[in-house]
Amino acid sequence: MARSVWKGPFVDGYLLKKADVARASGRNQIIKTWSRRSTILPQFIGLTFGVYNGKKFIPVAVNEDMIGHKFGEFSPTRTFTGHTAQDKKAEKPKKG
Repeated sequence: MARSVWKGPFVDGYLLKKADVARASGRNQIIKTWSRRSTILPQFIGLTFGVYNGKKFIPVAVNEDMIGHKFGEFSPTRTFTGHTAQDKKAEKPKKG
């Protein structure tokens, strides 16, 4: 279910403060965040965020196409290791 339009996008307050400080300093350092639920705003364009996925921080360089999305969308929490060799044998069609 989507958030109400009249409420506006949700962004943690500390994240806005960190982004303002990083933009004012001019250095391109990674801003670590655990807030996967925060919405990406136009103020974040050009900054790099380290979004926590439960194990490590995934670097996310924000560009214009990401505005309106959540940080969690760009930091997957599950890793697909592939199918086992047994599954591949079972999928082969039988000849005859």
